[in-house]
Amino acid sequence: MKRVMWLLPLLAGVSWGSVGIFVRTLTAAGMDNPTVLSSRMGGAALLLFVGMLVHDKSLLRMRLQDAWMFIAAGLLGMLGLNFYYNEAINRLTLSLAAVLLSLAPAFVLLWAAVLFGERITLRKIASAALAVLGCSLIGGLMEGGGPRWTAAGIFMGLAAAFFYALYSVFSRIATKKGYHVFTITFYSTLTMALALLPFTDWGMIGGFVAAAPAGRTFFLALHSLFASVLPYVLFTGSLRYVETGKAAILAAGGEPSAAMLFGMLFFAEMPTLLSLAGLVLTVIALWFLCTPDRREGAPHPA
Repeated sequence: MKRVMWLLPLLAGVSWGSVGIFVRTLTAAGMDNPTVLSSRMGGAALLLFVGMLVHDKSLLRMRLQDAWMFIAAGLLGMLGLNFYYNEAINRLTLSLAAVLLSLAPAFVLLWAAVLFGERITLRKIASAALAVLGCSLIGGLMEGGGPRWTAAGIFMGLAAAFFYALYSVFSRIATKKGYHVFTITFYSTLTMALALLPFTDWGMIGGFVAAAPAGRTFFLALHSLFASVLPYVLFTGSLRYVETGKAAILAAGGEPSAAMLFGMLFFAEMPTLLSLAGLVLTVIALWFLCTPDRREGAPHPA
């Protein structure tokens, strides 16, 4: 069972890698970023709520004194990550924005060492560095004369990585408090969805659905499921068994690799030799991270 748990953050990264499929479609339909995010998070909160009602109503229980953890995870984690990442995309190339986001494990390793006493080992540092290099190659960062960049864009990209790390930290705190993964994900998602309400173009969402009610409602449900529900549930659930820093590296490595494959399948974006080399490097980095180290001991529940 413990070995299977190491797959959860990697699968979360793969699921996050599918976001571009949905965002490109909704953006082409005329939705702005807050509206795209609102349609995703509102749908995710609804799916989680219904699922918890059917599965176990007790999962909806939350102690009032612990509400700050979910508010922080939703506003500082989820919302901060999405807001600054979207801003970085507007100021940088997509590849550079993605590579900056893949630096999140560096912040997670530092936070986890300070707050949870997790060791910053040579294996973790080497795996994170190799994964970032692989992500750089996958994103084409080293091709075409280099990407365009601005100081503000670099700041936004680093801020996105920082808030990604904060979500990991607050989720881990809630996990240590004994909250179920569904409870953590639901209240964090609900917080972000409520915060986006004033900035949402509901007419645009209504018009999008009205054009083909059944098909487009299903599309929005898939968007919420694969871009929010599954990845956050998988990543948060893994924190019971995998160290926070290692989970972040696995998710960060899986996301750009999956995005490259989805680009091939859905948008005919054929990878270059350097991109394929980056995929191989990323896989090696993740394998190296998950392989037991005799000196440090085999992986164990965090």
